[in-house]
Amino acid sequence: MAPNPAIIKAVEQLDYRVTVGDVASQAGLNINLANQGLLVLATDAGGHMQVAESGDIVYLFPKNFRDILRQKYLKLKLQETWQKVWGVLFYIIRISFGIYLISSILLIYAAIIAIMIAANSDRDDRNDNSGGFNFFFFPDLFWYLSPNYGSPYGGSYEHQRREKRREKGNLNFFEAVFSFLFGDGNPNAKLEERRWQQIAAVIRNNGNAVVAQQITPYLDDIGETYQQEYEDYMLPVLTKFNGQPKVSGDGEIVYTFPELQVTAGQQLRQSLSGYLQELRYTFSAASEGQNMLSAGLGAANIVGAIVLGGLLRDGSVAAQLGGLVAFVQSIYWVLLAYGIGFLGVPLIRYFWIKQRNSKITERNRTRQQRAELTANPDISLQKKITFAREFATEKIIDEKDSVYSTEEDLLEQDFKRLTD
Repeated sequence: MAPNPAIIKAVEQLDYRVTVGDVASQAGLNINLANQGLLVLATDAGGHMQVAESGDIVYLFPKNFRDILRQKYLKLKLQETWQKVWGVLFYIIRISFGIYLISSILLIYAAIIAIMIAANSDRDDRNDNSGGFNFFFFPDLFWYLSPNYGSPYGGSYEHQRREKRREKGNLNFFEAVFSFLFGDGNPNAKLEERRWQQIAAVIRNNGNAVVAQQITPYLDDIGETYQQEYEDYMLPVLTKFNGQPKVSGDGEIVYTFPELQVTAGQQLRQSLSGYLQELRYTFSAASEGQNMLSAGLGAANIVGAIVLGGLLRDGSVAAQLGGLVAFVQSIYWVLLAYGIGFLGVPLIRYFWIKQRNSKITERNRTRQQRAELTANPDISLQKKITFAREFATEKIIDEKDSVYSTEEDLLEQDFKRLTD
C-alpha cells in the first residue's frame, strides 16, 4: 500500500513530529484513515513511534523520508516522472490552440491572396470582363475589411498585447488564447479539502469541543435543521474526526474530539474566515487586451473563411490553381468549424459561468448568515457554547513525556531513564 500524499505533505508541514490528531486536522482527513496512513508511512519511510506516559503515540519521521520512499517505491518515481511529462504535454496542448488559430488565419488569407493575384493576372491578360473569373470582383470589398499586416492595425494589437503581458506578467499570447477558449480550471477544485481543514481548525481553535452552530458555516445541504433540535448534519463530522456527543442537563448537545486533543507540539490558534467561501469563476486569467485580441482573431478567421467559401464555391478555382488553394479547399470545413467554435465556446462558457457564479454567491450568502448567527449568539446558543468550553482541552506531548520510542533499543532507553 503506497503512502497517502496528503499525509506525507501534512507530516512535512508539521515538522516531522506528529500525532494522529495533528495529521487529521492538518490534512482534513478521517481519523481512522490518518491513523492507518501514518502506520503505513512510518513502516515505509523509517519512522519511529514515541509512547507517552499517558499512552498516547507520537510519530517521528526522518527529514529525508521522501528520498527513502523514492528508493523504495518505483511507482512514486513513475508518478513524479509522469507529472513532469504531463506538465510539458499539457503546455503543448495549451499553446496548440493559438498555433492552430494563427495557422488557420494564415492559410485562409494566403489562399485569398493567391486567388486574387490569379484573378488580377487574368484581367491583365484579358481586356474584357467576360470569362470564368468575373466573380473575382467580389473579394475586392474584402480587402477593406481584412487585416493589413503592413499597417499599424496588427502592430497596435501586438503592442497592446506586449504591454498587457508586461503589466500582468503571467500569460503569453498562446496561453492567453487557451484561457480565452477554456478558462483556467475550477477555482474550487480543492473545496472539500479546504472544508475539512477549516472544520478541523475550528474544532482546535475551540479547544476540541464545539457546538453544531460553530460548524454549520462550513457545511452545505443541511436544510433548516440547523435552527432546530435535530443536528444530523454533524454525523459526518463526528465520523471523520471520531467525535463524541455530550449532553448537558438541559438536553443541549455539544461535541468533543478526544483524538484531536492530542498534539505533538503547541498549536497556535489559526486565523480563519467566519465561513467557507467558494471562489467565483473568472472568464479568463488573460488581460482584457489579450481577450480582445483573441476575439478579434477569431472573428477574422470566420470572416475570412466565409469570403474564401464564396471564392471556392464552384470548385473550379482550386482545380485551376492547385497547390495551396487546393489544400485549403480540402480542409475548408475544418477551418470554418474551428473559427465558429473559437467564438462559440467562450460565448457558451460566459453564460455558464454567470449561472454558476450566481449559485456560488447564494451558497456563500447562506453560510455567511449562519456565521452571523454564531457570531451573535442568542441566550440559548451562548449557554451551549459555555457548556462546550467545560470540555475544551489540549494535550501536548513533548519529547520529555516519551517513555518509549522505537527509535532506540528498549534497554538503552531504560538505562537513560535510570541515569537521568
